[in-house]
Amino acid sequence: MKTCTGVVLAALSFGATVLATTVPAAPAAAEVIQVPVGQQAAEKRVLEVPTRGITKAEVERRFGAPLAQQPTVGSPPISSWDYENYRVYFERDLVLHTVLKGTAMPAPLN
Repeated sequence: MKTCTGVVLAALSFGATVLATTVPAAPAAAEVIQVPVGQQAAEKRVLEVPTRGITKAEVERRFGAPLAQQPTVGSPPISSWDYENYRVYFERDLVLHTVLKGTAMPAPLN
């Protein structure tokens, strides 16, 4: 019985080896696109956006009510407000950072 099992295992192993060596591997290809940060959303850099250190009340007074408010998470508490072209991140009640939203572009058809 051991011999039979050994022969079956050897045959399976040989079959896997033959299959692995006879099936050509498809070449892997990927395109990497890098855009320097300074060139991202260049058309939106002319927008006036909330600056670091101003309060939520001042942001709302100067820029209007946000389209959406994300809940506070973590410690220190970080929250964010969404506007049409940017998202404002707050630490507690003060602006931490404003991030411009990118413009979605369809992928090229090849």
